[in-house]
Amino acid sequence: MTGWIVLIVVLALVGGVAAWAVGLYNRLVTLQNRYENAYAQIDVQLKRRYDLIPNLVETAQGYLDHERETLEAVTEARQQAVQANAEAARNPGDPTAMQKLNGAEGALTQSLGRLLAVREDYPDLKANEQMSQLMEELRSTENKVAFARQAFNDAATRYNTQRETFPSVAVANSFDFRPAELFEIRVAREREAPDVSFS
Repeated sequence: MTGWIVLIVVLALVGGVAAWAVGLYNRLVTLQNRYENAYAQIDVQLKRRYDLIPNLVETAQGYLDHERETLEAVTEARQQAVQANAEAARNPGDPTAMQKLNGAEGALTQSLGRLLAVREDYPDLKANEQMSQLMEELRSTENKVAFARQAFNDAATRYNTQRETFPSVAVANSFDFRPAELFEIRVAREREAPDVSFS
């Protein structure tokens, strides 16, 4: 009889540990899916941003004959950002992909800032209605990107916290749950959305 009791206790403990491990595994999967979904929202807004930029460059091109270098820098930075975003979208949270995206987005923001600064020197371009409308759409999109980035970073932080705490870390390491890299623009000047002025 004592043997049966010991066996039942051992089976109960093994079952309890297995249920606990399954629960932690499922929690990690849920949190991983949430940050991946949050990145999908960033992806939508970044693609919208990337689609606006060629229109912005095309509109400015007629006015900025002497600023070809600035326009080419915006176009090149956009292309690099599109490529970095595509890589990050395939594997949200991957440190290498997210670092490339952080750098590409920073470069794009800087080149857009230069274009907007040059725009101030051209009164006809500054007064152009299509340019003003594109600038407003870009400003709105920049704000949406910022909100989506914050939601992604929050979801990735929750996942990372769960992944790194004990006892979840044992399950995470056993099933190769990797840390999620945040989407952060690290240079203070790059953190600002391009300044859009209609005055």
